[in-house]
Amino acid sequence: MLQSPYHGGHLEVIVGPMFSGKSEELIRRVTRALIARQRVAVFKPAIDDRYHATEVASHNGRRVEAHAVRHAQEARAILHGETPLLPSEVALPDMVAFDEAQFFDEGLVDLALELAERGVRVVLAGLDLDFRGEPFGVMPQLLARAESVEKLTAICLCCGAPATRTQRLIGGEPAHYFDPVVLVGASESYEARCRVHHVVRRN
Repeated sequence: MLQSPYHGGHLEVIVGPMFSGKSEELIRRVTRALIARQRVAVFKPAIDDRYHATEVASHNGRRVEAHAVRHAQEARAILHGETPLLPSEVALPDMVAFDEAQFFDEGLVDLALELAERGVRVVLAGLDLDFRGEPFGVMPQLLARAESVEKLTAICLCCGAPATRTQRLIGGEPAHYFDPVVLVGASESYEARCRVHHVVRRN
């Protein structure tokens, strides 16, 4: 079995801005679990099809097979054969991983906690802050409940300092505060920035 500092079910959350290696780290943990011959299920939001419809992919090209789902209930159905609860007779994977967790609905929190209570290692990767620099979706709830949190940084493209923010650019200019929070994209729409160089237009 894969060595872990925790016994039984628990939550591991990987956060940081875009281009900080969150998906890369999730893929690394999944790969190690597979090498250890553990049963693993990986999920991603169907809205994120930047690199592949049914794979989690990092910006540098590493990939792992995943179920693309529209909401947490679909993930639950795949894991539990359409049953609304988590019956004790259902054999669950040793690890369940969710990439881009910030795009999931509130049901992800309940599902992650239920899986952990059933002894599953749950790994979730996502943006902790949206393009405005504010907490993103369900991430604060997951962070508060996790046994393990790893906060990654990228490199600020303006000054080279550690980047903790995601800068959204529209036509090369900073996005407006009231623009839609969800805009799936990569380097054509986003940059990693430090606090000093992160800009959000408000007028």
